[in-house]
Amino acid sequence: MGVVGIDVGTTAVKALLLDEEARVLAEASHPHDLHTPHPGWAEEDPADWWKGVRSVLQALFGDDGPAQVAALAVSGMVPALVLLDEEGEVLRPSIQQNDARHTEEIAWFKDRFPEDELFSHTGATWNAQVIPPKLLWIKRHEPEVFKNIRRLSGSYEYVTWRLGGKGPEYLEANWALESALWSEKERRWLEEVLVLVGLDADVLRPMRRPAEVVGELRSPELPIKQGVPLAAGSADHIAAALAAGLLQEGEAVLKFGGAGDFLYVSPHFTPLRELFIDYHNVPGRYVVNGCMAASGSLVKWFRENFAPGRSYAALDAMAERVPAGSDGVVVLPYFLGEKTPIHDPKARGTVLGLTLAHGPAHLYRAILEGIAYAFRHHVEVLRAHGRPIEKFYVMDGGAKSPLWRKITASVLGAPVYYLESGAAGSAYGTAFLAGVVAGHWDFSRIKEVATPRGMTEPDPGWTRVYDELYGVYRESYERLKDLYPRLEVQRA
Repeated sequence: MGVVGIDVGTTAVKALLLDEEARVLAEASHPHDLHTPHPGWAEEDPADWWKGVRSVLQALFGDDGPAQVAALAVSGMVPALVLLDEEGEVLRPSIQQNDARHTEEIAWFKDRFPEDELFSHTGATWNAQVIPPKLLWIKRHEPEVFKNIRRLSGSYEYVTWRLGGKGPEYLEANWALESALWSEKERRWLEEVLVLVGLDADVLRPMRRPAEVVGELRSPELPIKQGVPLAAGSADHIAAALAAGLLQEGEAVLKFGGAGDFLYVSPHFTPLRELFIDYHNVPGRYVVNGCMAASGSLVKWFRENFAPGRSYAALDAMAERVPAGSDGVVVLPYFLGEKTPIHDPKARGTVLGLTLAHGPAHLYRAILEGIAYAFRHHVEVLRAHGRPIEKFYVMDGGAKSPLWRKITASVLGAPVYYLESGAAGSAYGTAFLAGVVAGHWDFSRIKEVATPRGMTEPDPGWTRVYDELYGVYRESYERLKDLYPRLEVQRA
């Protein structure tokens, strides 16, 4: 009997059906929009996620009657913030993990709850990723919403709640850890932080691990037989780490999704201030990771605004005619501020080196290169802390591009391996997690299916160019970071 994984991504809901041998039987995708009504904002409508879930399940199973499924799991962006009222209604659009509106609230928390204390409890710092400053922003700017908050949820917990007929209520482990509201040191909610916001701990729910069964499918509108076990689910990047077969130290995964994720396994809770740390889906392990606020979403932005109607393959072909280094154009991909490793929500997307001799192809290639530079920055942070990296894997939608793979290999100066299971990214890891819940296999089985499709070698000539321009990339941010706050739009 098959298992289903659903991934609520930044730009689409995706679903996979796996058979009992972990082979993909069917897959489907339904797009939705990331809304940025103001600079630095990142919001989505949870109703769009549920519409996408209905669409992808209908695509998987059709109208042949309720399908027999052994288990179902959901993954999603973390820590997205969904606010629910007493009746379980969504109070406002979700505030996404890459939202950067709340810089003043971050500073407020730094003055009231020392960052060293927060880091010792959670492995997190006061940055744009964590939940309390977002809640404080709601309190200050949307008081009517704030006073009606009765429950906090994340993206995949919300979808699982809908799948269960508006139950069960829980918060998955990685939402908890990344929220800065969960103490890994004391294994409890940090109620003292929530009190600073002015919310009671009742808005939180029990913390559950990814492979825990939290309820049963109770949604008759879906083409699946009722009563299917529902797993707690997974953060999307942690599901991607599982799909990649990332089980031990020494290997790193670069995930080219709407946001860009950098993933590395640690056997111990050893957080780094520049990066994030999460629970692995495999018990007893952690994933040290980074997240770049805009990766695939930046590529999508370019296409929609400068090349509407053109395929990504056509854009790649256009960019291949441009030499490595884009004739001196360097892009800092901080179009939604930036999370790791600089943790600067006021950073801005920046294009350096444009002349009248440059055109759209130069800018497009420079975007691909700039995102690769950002991945290299994460690699350098990890190595500076003594963590070895012996092998690089790439996965998810952007990794389908041979050009982007070659650029990335050349920027890193090392081969990159394109993962077959990584073609489906987080959705595959989530479906595999469902298979663990169903008893079809254990976690070690992933090494048998996470096989690379091929290796992309760096181009030595490209690497020489990129080594030089990577220095420009890093130095540019250091020179500009004090100017970015002065670009903020002042509102009456």
